[in-house]
Amino acid sequence: MSFLWPQMLWLLLLLPLLVAAYVLVLRRRKKLAVQYAGLSTVKAAITPGQRFKRHLPPALFLLALALMLLAVARPVAVVLLPSDHKTMILAVDVSGSMRANDVKPNRFIAAVNAVKTFVEQQPRDTRVGLVSFAGTASLIQPPTTNREDLLEALDRLQLQYGTAVGSGILVSLKAIFPEIEFNLNSADPRQTDTRENRVARALNNDIDKDKKKGADANFKPVPPGSYTTAAIILLTDGQTTTGPNPVAASEMAAERGVRVYTIGIGTVAGEIITGDGWAMHARLDEDALKDIAATTRAEYFYAGTADDLSRVYKSLNSRIGLEKKETETTALFAAGAAILAVLSAMLSLLWFNRIV
Repeated sequence: MSFLWPQMLWLLLLLPLLVAAYVLVLRRRKKLAVQYAGLSTVKAAITPGQRFKRHLPPALFLLALALMLLAVARPVAVVLLPSDHKTMILAVDVSGSMRANDVKPNRFIAAVNAVKTFVEQQPRDTRVGLVSFAGTASLIQPPTTNREDLLEALDRLQLQYGTAVGSGILVSLKAIFPEIEFNLNSADPRQTDTRENRVARALNNDIDKDKKKGADANFKPVPPGSYTTAAIILLTDGQTTTGPNPVAASEMAAERGVRVYTIGIGTVAGEIITGDGWAMHARLDEDALKDIAATTRAEYFYAGTADDLSRVYKSLNSRIGLEKKETETTALFAAGAAILAVLSAMLSLLWFNRIV
């Protein structure tokens, strides 16, 4: 816990003075009582229960004062609050390796069923978009609140060749920021400083100067995970075989503050998939998915079975629905102080017919 006005904490030094004043008042009352009655009579009249009742209201009031003084210092704490995520992009791998049946009935069907359940559980005001990726990536359904359109889009997904995880991230990112242009063909979407890329950038400047003067030219990276109104959920089962470097793509998402939650589906050992005269080993590249999630300050989840996948999406609902945020808790301290002060006054009236 921290404080916005820590200098106000010096006021807490008043509490020991109040305790000392209370002790002095008690001693003065005790001397007066002894003057009018024998000391043994006074001690006999005060039972342990009465001593407890006598000191409880002042103690509660002192605690209330302490909370009030802490509230003046404006405390700040990290607490769980409803998330601001209003746009969710679901990026689903539709590469041929999703035919593997190590996840029953197979990876693809289990993934689609889990995504459908996740979509149906989202708040009605959350916009959900759908991106599919194999050798290339496509925006199948722009972000919408219409759940029927999303479910129909999921039913239209078809398996294809290749796995371009980086393209899936970039197309998802473009669905969140439509005004941004990405190089979906380069191994590094940020473009390394080669002669060809320098020429391409010069041509882009000549063709569209106004665009370069706009948002892209003025872009400044923000802290990873700081963009709290959108998130990407990436589900894949295999290694990247084509397209942009997925870690470089995740760095672009991180620079814009967008979290990319990754889900790895399939067994760690993988499975051999055969076709007409060919065979391939569909193996899960967990390290890359962990790097993507870590780069964007998100999390990686492993789903080895259909049940695991369903649990992952349920967990994502709670993790994305609630997130840790640093917020001022002055009101909580003030409310606690008010409750203790009122309780102190009520007990004092009930037991002694006076307020403290």
